[in-house]
Amino acid sequence: MKNILLLLLTFFLCSDAVNAQVQVPFSRGVNLTGWFQAGSARQVQFSRYTRQDFENIKSLGCDVVRLPINLHYMTGGAPDYQLDPIFLNFLDQVVDWTEELGLHLILDNHSFDPSANTDPNVGNILKKVWPQMAAHFKDRSERVYYEVLNEPHGISDAAWNSIQKEVVTAIRAVDTKHTIIVGPAGWNSYNNLAAMPVYEDDNLIYTFHFYDPFLFTHQGASWTDPSMEPLAGIPFPYQADKMPSFPSALSGTWIQSAFNNYSFDGTLNRVKQLIDLAVAFRDARQVPVYCGEFGVYMPNSDPNERVNWYEQVRNYLEAKQIAWTMWDYHGGFGLFRAGSNGLFEHDLNVELANALGLNTPEQSPYVLQADTTGFLIYDDYIGPRIFESSYTQGALDYYNSSQPHNNSYSLYWADGTQYNSIGFDFRPDKDLSYLVANDYGLDLFIKGKGAATAFDIRFLDSKTSEAGDHPWRIRMTVDAQLLPWDGEWHYLHLPLREFTEQGSWDNDSWYNPIGAFDWSAIDRLEIVAEHGSMNGRELWFDQIWVAKEGTTASVDRPAPGLDIKVFPNPTRDLVQVQSESLGMIYAELYDAQGKRVLQDQFSGRTMIDLRQFPGGLFWFLFYNERGEVVTCRKVIRN
Repeated sequence: MKNILLLLLTFFLCSDAVNAQVQVPFSRGVNLTGWFQAGSARQVQFSRYTRQDFENIKSLGCDVVRLPINLHYMTGGAPDYQLDPIFLNFLDQVVDWTEELGLHLILDNHSFDPSANTDPNVGNILKKVWPQMAAHFKDRSERVYYEVLNEPHGISDAAWNSIQKEVVTAIRAVDTKHTIIVGPAGWNSYNNLAAMPVYEDDNLIYTFHFYDPFLFTHQGASWTDPSMEPLAGIPFPYQADKMPSFPSALSGTWIQSAFNNYSFDGTLNRVKQLIDLAVAFRDARQVPVYCGEFGVYMPNSDPNERVNWYEQVRNYLEAKQIAWTMWDYHGGFGLFRAGSNGLFEHDLNVELANALGLNTPEQSPYVLQADTTGFLIYDDYIGPRIFESSYTQGALDYYNSSQPHNNSYSLYWADGTQYNSIGFDFRPDKDLSYLVANDYGLDLFIKGKGAATAFDIRFLDSKTSEAGDHPWRIRMTVDAQLLPWDGEWHYLHLPLREFTEQGSWDNDSWYNPIGAFDWSAIDRLEIVAEHGSMNGRELWFDQIWVAKEGTTASVDRPAPGLDIKVFPNPTRDLVQVQSESLGMIYAELYDAQGKRVLQDQFSGRTMIDLRQFPGGLFWFLFYNERGEVVTCRKVIRN
């Protein structure tokens, strides 16, 4: 009897030791999509996320972030595929934040087109970009991971396995420290895990993605072939009386076959069977495995059934000790309520967060308040809670370093065709009614080249559900009557109250103005080639603010009567504010989210410890005794 007990004890101890060897060092997290998935490094809106967002993610109980990167487009292209220094600068800051917060960070090569098969020659690019990445990050903490390529597909297992092995070897020639995440062909399918080779490298994690039953998780998706947009109302789990009629537009496709088989595929038992394929691979190979993506697209799925699917899949993954990163944080599969502004304190999908076992902060309704101080739109980076929404066929560069008016960069635009635009989408919307009534304007610096240059700057209000309402426009034309196009920087102040209503383009129809434009619900700002093609013309923009005239357009220009210095800048922790003028200084400090974190008054000089505030980017606004903004200083905390 003692021998039997000893054998059983030995078995369980050995099992625990083996399981410990195949576990990944993180447990749960999110995919931070739509950030580094840009067409070039200069199209990355870096201010879209800040350190505060990573703090928020950690507060949910997550310990890992998977960062999809359009990595091949973060280079100068063929033949060398040299990584853009701006991209590396951005990514360094992200790694700083995650290291400081103790988060794991997966650098996911998401150079991925679902409509195109993976090029059999993709290894030529991978073997150029990944050694550069490895050389750059080799001395960083072990919490940084390299994921070779997201969802290779339309390529044989043998061909992809050969390519991936060569890439692993190329990385190891530079960096033997960091864990590499490898995945199978077939869209990183659990079905293809078993076809992967046995690697001698034991510092690997194997990934798979899970979106089954696909008919449920992707109903409404436009990127499938054929499009699944007509499909809606598929339940999970399968219930015969809840199944919708099959769309005739999809008859004869693989989707109809999946629909006919849904009584079998749309069950929780089937979901578990498919996840068990990844579990069996892990246990047979004794290698760490994690689920890099799983999720349900929002538009056409029932919200309660969507939450139930996440809960069931998450529970089973965790029961089988498989770590996960859900797809995604913000986005069509995301953690925030559909159609919301995605605000952490107001818009989290509480039911979904709870289903994922996350720590959900208390939520409160968002109430739009009138802006009373003005705000930044662009200064090296797009301002807080403003999202790039441009459409142009010409050149557009948010980080042009050729003689910016201030700091490091300016916004460059050239060769746009008629109706192309630079867009700044306010999320949430802005109430500018107070600013209009109190003589605020659009404050900016512009320089241009090209005869007869003319374009509009316009605000668009929010379209409501009221009958007859449209996204009304109010505009001002900038042309040679306002500025000389001499290639030099010129200051321009456009009073908001002098903008004129233009009308609305909505649902492919034009509506003449009727006096309905609403300054209290501004959706976005656009700079648009309204008057014709911009071919052959170049424009630069810098220091774009909504502000009082002459107050915040140049952060380096001394304020009238207030010679204020803020240093060191950038700073690690402490920043000193100093004024040589007599009298009291009135100051407010805003974080990168536009939230006021400090309001104070002082004279002479004072020291402020930025460690008490989250984030790495701040703005000081300084006021005179009448409460008017007189100058601004941007502060970067490294």
